[in-house]
Amino acid sequence: MTSAASVRRFLAAPFRARTYRSLAYLALAFPLGLAYFVGLTVGGSLGVGLLITVVGVPILIATVAGATVVAGFEARLASRLLGVDASAPEFVRGFDARDEVALPGDGMVDSIKRLFTAPTTWTSVVLVLTKFVFGIASFVALVVTFTLGVVMLAAPFAYEGAPGWVSTAGEAGGYRVGSWTVDTLPEAVAVAFAGIVFVFVALNLLNGFAAVQARYTAALLGDGDSA
Repeated sequence: MTSAASVRRFLAAPFRARTYRSLAYLALAFPLGLAYFVGLTVGGSLGVGLLITVVGVPILIATVAGATVVAGFEARLASRLLGVDASAPEFVRGFDARDEVALPGDGMVDSIKRLFTAPTTWTSVVLVLTKFVFGIASFVALVVTFTLGVVMLAAPFAYEGAPGWVSTAGEAGGYRVGSWTVDTLPEAVAVAFAGIVFVFVALNLLNGFAAVQARYTAALLGDGDSA
């Protein structure tokens, strides 16, 4: 990609549908990652704790199978939102292509064997656990971007002396952006301009971070590649 094309791509970030699909993907990462993590840890703990009984084994099997289903959903999400070709885990792909509800193989034992011997079963477990880490990072990145962007862009309308500005009792003077107190219109305009630059940079970085997560999903689940 030429430097001119790179600049155009950078400047187009706020106006591309891909950017907002990336933001949606990142926004979903935290609640989904939390749900996956809780489900896997609770199911795994119960299954291991109850192994001495008959109940523990089916709980463990259901938990591991559930991880592959979740990973298949993540592959579909990466494909739909970000255009990354991520394959579903082998166990999930083993279901009938016409979406008939049937266990793969010749019976329950074969299905369980297929589940536990497929490499993508265990990479699915890794994906489910690490999704929580990505979710936390995504949440922090989105909150920081939104908060700092709004604060900086609002400076010309909120600094002390701006049209419509009203003093608040006990206010410790001026509009603050971090450790910087904005007291004049030129300072406020400079902060807003810096805010615009920040938003462009942040949106491009968030696009990249979402792409990294999607490609990570594809890499763990098979031979996925960027579309």
